[in-house]
Amino acid sequence: MRTLITTAFVSLDGVVEAPGGEPGYRNTGWTFNDIEFDEAAYEIKGREQDEAAAMLLGRVSYQGFSPVWPSMTEEFAGYNAMPKYVVSSTLQDSDLVSNWGDTTILRTLDDVAALKQTEGGPIIVHGSATLNRNLSDAGLIDRYHLLVFPVLLGAGKRLFSATDKDKQLLKLVDSESYRNGIQKLVYDVVR
Repeated sequence: MRTLITTAFVSLDGVVEAPGGEPGYRNTGWTFNDIEFDEAAYEIKGREQDEAAAMLLGRVSYQGFSPVWPSMTEEFAGYNAMPKYVVSSTLQDSDLVSNWGDTTILRTLDDVAALKQTEGGPIIVHGSATLNRNLSDAGLIDRYHLLVFPVLLGAGKRLFSATDKDKQLLKLVDSESYRNGIQKLVYDVVR
């Protein structure tokens, strides 16, 4: 069974919307605009790219990343080469870009569960706030890689849903604090 890993930049109050400067959110760019850059805090991002065997995205994140990431050959060489899966009930094959490698559309969370049962290495989930909430609620996420930023944003898309559900325990497997206030928290989901 493959491991499904969510990776996220998240504010202390749980917001994941527009960390890199994506348009349409009033606090856009909150990871880089006000927080001093510390290269050490981003070490996990390079490791993720080396260790992941596939990428899973929601439709909105796919449509945001696919015009940009294929041209970032140095920064995202590993991600650009690996298979990609997009969870969407509306996206069509004709909507996929042709220069970002093998991309498969999955229609349901059952399709994601079936993908996890295949042979292969870890599957990494980038962006995709709605997809992440649904995957978490369905019990499909195995690990969280979180970079928690020292900022409170109030409104915005959240990493975790407000669904009334049974508690889910997590086991801390790696953590580190950086001089700029960012916290790396890596949790395995306890089953």
